[in-house]
Amino acid sequence: MRTTVRRHLGKVVAGAAVAVAATAAMIAITLPGTAGAEGTGGGSAGRVAAGGQDAAQDGAGQRGDAAAVAPGVVERAPAEGERGTGRDPLTDDEIARVERIALNRQLLDASRDVDGDRGPQHLGVDLAEPGADEVDDPSAPRRAEVTFYDYEDDTLVTRTVNLDTGKVEATDSGRGVQPPLSRAENTEAAALLIADPLGAGLRADYQDATGKKLTSPEQLQLSSMVYRAVPGAQPAAFDQCGIHRCARLLLKVKNGPWIDTRSLVIDLSTRKVAALTR
Repeated sequence: MRTTVRRHLGKVVAGAAVAVAATAAMIAITLPGTAGAEGTGGGSAGRVAAGGQDAAQDGAGQRGDAAAVAPGVVERAPAEGERGTGRDPLTDDEIARVERIALNRQLLDASRDVDGDRGPQHLGVDLAEPGADEVDDPSAPRRAEVTFYDYEDDTLVTRTVNLDTGKVEATDSGRGVQPPLSRAENTEAAALLIADPLGAGLRADYQDATGKKLTSPEQLQLSSMVYRAVPGAQPAAFDQCGIHRCARLLLKVKNGPWIDTRSLVIDLSTRKVAALTR
C-alpha cells in the first residue's frame, strides 16, 4: 500500500507541473492576441489607424450589444411545505414525522445500533410505491418506508407508515438482506479498521501522504461496499458475511490520494477485521 501511495503522489506532482507549464504557455500566446481581438482593439484598431471607420463602428456596435445583455439571476428555491402531495418527494417534516412513528417503544428497547447502543440503526426513508389498485387514484394516501438494521439479531426491519393517518400499516423483517451501508456504519467501520492491527498499513500510508497520524475517520473521505461471503475466498471468520453486516471500505485522504484497503473486511456484527485470502 505504501508504494502505491508514493507513486500516486508522484503522478499528482507531475500533473501539477504540466498544468503550470501549460498555463504559462497560454499566457504567453493569448495576451498579445488579445490586443488584436475583433471589437476590442488589435485588428479593428489597426484598420481604424489606417482610416477604416466602418471597422471602428462595428466594434462600437459589438460593445454596445454586449453591454445590453442583462446579468444572470439565480432564483431562490420555492419554500418547502410541511406535506407533499401525490408522488412528490418526502418533505423534511414528513421524514422526521415518520421516523418518530416507525420507531416505537418495542423496537427501541429490543434492538441495537452499529455502536451497540439501544435502538436499531437507521438506514433511510423512502416514499412507498402505491398499491396496484391505487396507481391511477389521485386521492391514494401517501406512504413512507422507514428502514432500520437491528444489530441485536442481524435483521433488516422495514416499516410502512401511512402519512395521512400517521399509523404503521406494515412491518417486514428478514435476515440476509443487506442494503448499502449508512454514513454512521461507514464511520464505525473506519474507526474499527484504524484501531485494528491490520490497519497498520492504512495508518502508515496516511502518514506518508500527509505527514500526520491517522487517528479518526473524520480525517478520511469514506465510501463502502457491502461484502458477502464467497466460499474459499475469505477466512472462516467471515463465512457469515451476508448474514452479518460486513463492509469493504474505499478510503481517500481528504484533498489527497486514495488508499487501497479493499483486501480488508470489517464485520460490523462481530466488530472484527480480517484480510481476504488471495
